[in-house]
Amino acid sequence: MSKTHEIKVQRREDEGKGASRRLRHAGLIPAIVYGGDLKPVSIQLDHEEVWLAQQNEWFYSSILDLSLNGDVQKVLLRDMQRHPFKQLIMHIDFQRVNENEKLNASVPLHFVNEDKSPAGKSAEVVVTHELNEVQVSCLPKDLPEFIEVDLSALEVGNVIHLSDIKLPAGVEIPELKLGKEHDVAVVIAKHGREEAEAPAAEGETK
Repeated sequence: MSKTHEIKVQRREDEGKGASRRLRHAGLIPAIVYGGDLKPVSIQLDHEEVWLAQQNEWFYSSILDLSLNGDVQKVLLRDMQRHPFKQLIMHIDFQRVNENEKLNASVPLHFVNEDKSPAGKSAEVVVTHELNEVQVSCLPKDLPEFIEVDLSALEVGNVIHLSDIKLPAGVEIPELKLGKEHDVAVVIAKHGREEAEAPAAEGETK
C-alpha cells in the first residue's frame, strides 16, 4: 500500500493565458483537477512546494492528497508541462481517483541485488534494464510507490520478463492479458563480447 502525500491548493477564479501568466509571475502554477462525478476545477499551487515535490519519485506514481482549505481530494498526476529551458512548471493536470474503482498507473521498477548476482559479479557480463517502469492496474489503496525486482539469482543468459515480476497483492499488469508477445523482457544478462560482436557482424555484411 502506498503512502499519500498532501499538497495544498487554492481555487483559481481567473482563466486564460493572461491569468496563467500572472500566476506564474506570482510564483504559482495553474492547474486543473478532473474526473470522477465532479466537474473539472481550476486550481493553483505554490511553485516552490511543487518544484521540490516533483523531484521525488512518489510525485509521479503515488496517490496525492490535494487539500483545498481542508477539503481533500485524492488524485494522480496525469500531465505536467515544463518550460523548455527554465526551471519552471507551466501547468499540471490531476485526475481524481475513486477508492472503489481500479486505476491504471505507471509504477517505477527498483532493481536490487544485481551486484550480488552471478551475472553482476562477472566483469564480462552486461546487464541491461529494458524497462524502468511498468503499467499496472489496481485499487488506489493497493497502488505501490515502486515495485522491487530482485536480481540476486540473475545468471549469464538469463532474461527476466514482465511475468517474472513479483507483484504486490491486488496489483496486476494489464499488458500480460494481451498475449505472450506482450510478455516483454525487463532485464537481460549476456556476455559483453556478444554486445561487441553484433555491430561488427553487421558491418561485415555492408
